[in-house]
Amino acid sequence: MSKVKVSTLWFSGCAGCHMSLLDIDEVLIDLAGRIELCNSPITDLKVFPEGGVDVTLIEGAIANEEQLHLVKEAREKSKILIAFGDCAVTGNVPGLRNGLQTDTLIEDIYGKGVTTNGNLPYDVVPRLLDRVRPVHEVVPVEYFLHGCPPPPGVIAKTILALLDGKTPELVGEDLKFG
Repeated sequence: MSKVKVSTLWFSGCAGCHMSLLDIDEVLIDLAGRIELCNSPITDLKVFPEGGVDVTLIEGAIANEEQLHLVKEAREKSKILIAFGDCAVTGNVPGLRNGLQTDTLIEDIYGKGVTTNGNLPYDVVPRLLDRVRPVHEVVPVEYFLHGCPPPPGVIAKTILALLDGKTPELVGEDLKFG
């Protein structure tokens, strides 16, 4: 039996969703035998895996050019995208910077001329977008897992439903399967 390829991405957010994923406890043991984790914050890949991914969970909002490129690549190479947590679903806390002038934001924070060459280090620090966007504003998303972070049980039930060929449907605090 071939394993389902799963990827997780962490954009602008706090990592709480990935911690909630780890809190699914013994379900992780079941998942380890059924999935191939081809990308996660542990790998810190800057290029999305080749060869197609079955399910990608995306935590965090889209706030910079690198994330914008990677989310489009993930959409192109993934069968199913899941916006995972309130930052990915609504923009949440990262979106609080919306309305600020991003072209001067870095200089406002660090001060003018603080880099060694007098320029902002865009070759190593991705340029900020004009505003933070939730994932679905940039690419189509099949499922949304709300919460800050989503409850571990909801994450587990969603992943297990997809692995079992069922359609997860959020109902209140729980999932039902169709």
